[in-house]
Amino acid sequence: MTTTKDKLTFKPLTIKTWKDFETLFGERGACGGCWCMSWRLSRTDFEKKKGDGNKRAMKKLVNNNEQIGAIAFLNGKPIGWCAVAPRENFIKLENSRVLKRIDDKSVWSITCFFLAKEFRRKGYSVELLKGVIDSCKKKKVKIIEAYPIIPYSSNMPAAFAWTGILSSFKKAGFVIAKQWSKARPIMRYYI
Repeated sequence: MTTTKDKLTFKPLTIKTWKDFETLFGERGACGGCWCMSWRLSRTDFEKKKGDGNKRAMKKLVNNNEQIGAIAFLNGKPIGWCAVAPRENFIKLENSRVLKRIDDKSVWSITCFFLAKEFRRKGYSVELLKGVIDSCKKKKVKIIEAYPIIPYSSNMPAAFAWTGILSSFKKAGFVIAKQWSKARPIMRYYI
């Protein structure tokens, strides 16, 4: 059996990979018209733009060459997504009490984690995180921060795990840096 690591490749979300992103997210924008804009907008703006508006907002960021995240490919097919960018790019995160900054260090935040349904629970999430870590190393990022969920049951719906699962981050080398919420720690990976 070939390992997931042997098959996966990673590319940043750019104009060249936009169609792959659309294919992966499908008509619903991954989850209910999100298009990975939930953390980047105020709650009011996000709700107003849900669906096509969020898709257009994400496309505008891509067209502006902003740092957005990475797509995982398996044999050329897009199967996973991880949003990672400087923390200050995420309005909702910056205004969160539960996930408030723990210090004044510069961090890049992983805010969204998505795998196509048929690739979940097969170890790809850890490999996707490792790909994001490698990408951040190349960009000279010193600290990657993440906000995974601690599952309340073994069959928790995937829609509730869009920030990732604690165990995947631990396997990828992240450590808990602070935890104000029972279900959502702040984890860090130090490069």
